[in-house]
Amino acid sequence: MEPIVTYKERCRRCYSCVRSCPVKAIKVDDGFAQIMYDRCIGCGNCLSCPQNAKVVVDRMVRTQEMLASGSPVVAVLGCSFPAFFNTLQPGQLVAALKSLGFCEVHEGAYGARMIADSYRTALHSTDRPLISSHCSAVVDLIERHYPSLVPNIMPVVSPMIAMGRFIKSILGEETMVVYVSTCIAAKFEIQGEASNAIDVVLTYQELDKLLKNRGISPAGLAEMPFDGVDPGAGRLFTLTGGPLKVFDIQTDFQDNETICAEGEAHTIGIIRDLATGRISPAFVDLRFCDGGCVDGPARDKELNHFFKRKLIVCHNSAKPPYDTAVHYLSTSLMPDLSRSYSNKLLKLPTPGKDDIKRILHSTNKFTQGDELNCRACGYNSCREHAVAVFQGLADIEMCLPHNMQLIEEERGHLMQKFELVQRELDRQAGDDTIVGSDPGILEVMELIRQVAPTPTTVLISGETGTGKELTARSIHRQSQRNDKPLMTVNCTTLTDSLLESELFGHKKGSFTGAIADKKGLFEAANGGTIFLDEIGDITPKLQAELLRILDLGEVRPVGSVAPKRVDVRLIAATNKDLELGVREGWFREDLYYRLNVFCIGLPPLRERAESVPELARHFLDKARKKLNKTINGIEDRAVKAMQHYPWPGNIREMQNVIERCAVLAKDGIIRLENLPTIFTDTYESCPDVDVNRRRVSFKAERELQVVRTEKNIIARYLEETNGNVAKAARLANLTRRTFYRLLEKHGIEVVRHPK
Repeated sequence: MEPIVTYKERCRRCYSCVRSCPVKAIKVDDGFAQIMYDRCIGCGNCLSCPQNAKVVVDRMVRTQEMLASGSPVVAVLGCSFPAFFNTLQPGQLVAALKSLGFCEVHEGAYGARMIADSYRTALHSTDRPLISSHCSAVVDLIERHYPSLVPNIMPVVSPMIAMGRFIKSILGEETMVVYVSTCIAAKFEIQGEASNAIDVVLTYQELDKLLKNRGISPAGLAEMPFDGVDPGAGRLFTLTGGPLKVFDIQTDFQDNETICAEGEAHTIGIIRDLATGRISPAFVDLRFCDGGCVDGPARDKELNHFFKRKLIVCHNSAKPPYDTAVHYLSTSLMPDLSRSYSNKLLKLPTPGKDDIKRILHSTNKFTQGDELNCRACGYNSCREHAVAVFQGLADIEMCLPHNMQLIEEERGHLMQKFELVQRELDRQAGDDTIVGSDPGILEVMELIRQVAPTPTTVLISGETGTGKELTARSIHRQSQRNDKPLMTVNCTTLTDSLLESELFGHKKGSFTGAIADKKGLFEAANGGTIFLDEIGDITPKLQAELLRILDLGEVRPVGSVAPKRVDVRLIAATNKDLELGVREGWFREDLYYRLNVFCIGLPPLRERAESVPELARHFLDKARKKLNKTINGIEDRAVKAMQHYPWPGNIREMQNVIERCAVLAKDGIIRLENLPTIFTDTYESCPDVDVNRRRVSFKAERELQVVRTEKNIIARYLEETNGNVAKAARLANLTRRTFYRLLEKHGIEVVRHPK
């Protein structure tokens, strides 16, 4: 398992890890940033992710398994341990580790003393620049990104690996070694060539957590001595300049042959200069972390660097007690400390100029001035980001200025769409207005005005087509819930089971076809209004559920046992006599009284003759817009005929008749002749119409006579063929379709008489 893992669900496209990674070993694919371990140097910078998407793999479980195995397990404390466990005496930490089950506790600083002779020998036996190898992040940086410098790396293991080889050479290979330090790169190091020397690397935080989990309080333990060999001045190895002191390398102020540097910027800069031949010192001692190993990724971040330096110096001066076994003093058992390196460069495709230009153009960068180099994507320049996109390391969407431009453009499009939708809604709201000035409709409008601001349940009654849904919409629009949804459902269009699911929702698997949870209309309308049209058609079971909602204010989805609270205003409508339903038993009495809190009865259109001209003009205006046709008005004869027509289909029928007439109108005026034939008969039967004066023109008179003659001829053909339409059409020398159209035009019903 890799030492650092990424939790995809936590990654939020902030690209913090890309910005912090010095070698851009982060691959962003579809917004998810993951580590490319072939390029990673283990510096731990990506662990600063503000979303904690990248974390160190916990090795405590593996350590506990080793301690419980019965095999000897040795703990090695890194040089900087006094700066983390600063509230403890070193001997107390030793006692705590042995309480965990470690058989011995060593100071890793002795590893620095062991490699000192190898460093001195190498420095005197070569004339090329040598680079220290004790920082595994530096070694990985060279092997993976500057392989030309591989021959320059000191062919000596790090102090950690030296300690592992030393302990196993004396105690046996079956002995397991756990190294504790601030270094994340060390976790990567033991997975490579040196994997047989150290079994587990723990951070100080992991060790502290392990002690707490086991209930061990080091502060209450008696001190115990260290095992192994006293490292002496090797304890200073972790400090700035410490390696030069341990290796006994003498320098002066003007020395350019020996370079000692710490920190990401200095390290990368020096390695780059070495690779280009800009500098050529004899020895370069590099540590990747700012402040050296004492300030590694797993450090105590609350303490200042110089205070931690003081703690380490004081620890060295105190000379903690040692209980060194005889076998550790034998110099003949010193292990092999040599190490080799290899070229691990991951070759990525190199883009051409046209490739870079194409990628830059895709983010609207056409001139050098368009390249802001804002680094929001994590790369130092727009061109560096373009190279990463070509190599498959980055996404186009990582460019923040490009995204902001797209958002601004999309915002403009959305604003345009919003304005169009708002206009359409305003238009529809205008269409939803109640039209009329007759006493009946004025009374309805006054009732709406009174009940709309209240939360009262409303029952709307009236014949089909009188505008019950229009009334419900007007109540909702004038209510205090007009900023919340109005859900409408026609109870006659769905079966009992489907209507229950539609109203109350259902749980996944509650019935065949329920492949997912579904929210019901009552829940969707929470805070708003629900309109149940033709409520007289619902079954007794649904009547009981509806009564429960009105009484308790909660719904229970189909297949669920947990009710859900809802705040919904109910408006119901019916064309049936619910009082009769109560008497006959097909409608619950208690539900009827809960619905009939405030009743609005809509008058049929035949009782609203005064409003017919106004309604006709209203529907004509709608038809004109819908058909995109110029229609100037309706002649008075047509209006009078409509006023005397009984309108069995009420307003809905009138709207359809007006639209049909608008289609048939030829000269921009809807005339009586454009209406169905029954309206002509209605007009002629009006008591206030003078038959001798009703003709307004020769043309109109002729058209009326033609219509009558045509109707009589068609009726005669049907009579002669005993109602056989096919024979009548042949007799009239017309197609059957044309004959049917004439039947429809004149409102003639086909009746066949028995022979």
